[in-house]
Amino acid sequence: MTQKKQVTRRLQQPHKSIPQNSVLFRERKARLLKLNTKLKKLFPKAEIALTWNTHWELLVAVELSAQCTDKKVNEVTEVLFKKYPTLDAYVNAKQKDFEQDIKPTGFYKNKAKNVLAAAKRVTEVYGGQIPKTMEEILTIPGVARKTANVVLGNAHGVVDGIAVDTHVRRFALRYNLTDSKDPVKIEQDLMLLLPKKEWFAFTYRVIEYGRQIAPARVYDTSKDPLIPIYPPAGQMFRV
Repeated sequence: MTQKKQVTRRLQQPHKSIPQNSVLFRERKARLLKLNTKLKKLFPKAEIALTWNTHWELLVAVELSAQCTDKKVNEVTEVLFKKYPTLDAYVNAKQKDFEQDIKPTGFYKNKAKNVLAAAKRVTEVYGGQIPKTMEEILTIPGVARKTANVVLGNAHGVVDGIAVDTHVRRFALRYNLTDSKDPVKIEQDLMLLLPKKEWFAFTYRVIEYGRQIAPARVYDTSKDPLIPIYPPAGQMFRV
C-alpha cells in the first residue's frame, strides 16, 4: 500500500463522537460557543507566533516547534533561515550538521531527519511547493494533522480542521468538550461543536489564553474570565 493510500485510509476511520442529538452534545456546543465568544473579545488579533518568510520556512518552523516554545524556535530559525536560504540548501544539507543547527529545539535528531526528508519529498514529489490539500501534506515526513492544519491555514488559507496542540488539548479537556485525550479525536469533537468559520482562529485564541491567563501549572483561577462559563474548570486548577 502506498503512503498516500495509507493516509487516506486513516482519514476514513472517523472517531465515534457522542450523538449530536444528546443533551451532553448540546451542552458542550453551547459552552464552546460562549467560550469562543469570550476568547474573541480577549484576543481579537491572535495569530501564529512563529516567524517565517516562505511556505517552506513555515513548515520547518512548525516541525521544530514540537515540544519546544515558539520563542526558542524563533531564536533558532533566525540563524537557520540565513544559513539555509533555499529549499535546495536543505536537500543538500548534511544531517549531522543540521542536527547541531537545531539542537536547542530538542529532539533534534528526529527533527533533523524529518525536516531533511521533507525537503526531498517536497522537491521531488511536489515541485518545491507546499501542497494545498490535507491528503497530500500528510505524506510529508514529520507532518501530522496539527502541523498540517497550521501550515495549510497560514500558507494557503485552507481550513480543513482545527490544530490541536498542547494548549488546545488541555483547554478541551478542562472545559469538558471531549471525552478523549487523543489530539486527532479531540479535533474531530471540536469540529462538530464549533462553526467552521471559527476553526482557524480558535487555535491561536486558545494558545494566547494558555500563555497569558491559564498556564499548565497551578494559578489563581479567580482571575480567569472564562471560569464563570464552566465553574468546574476552576475547581480542577484552584490555587
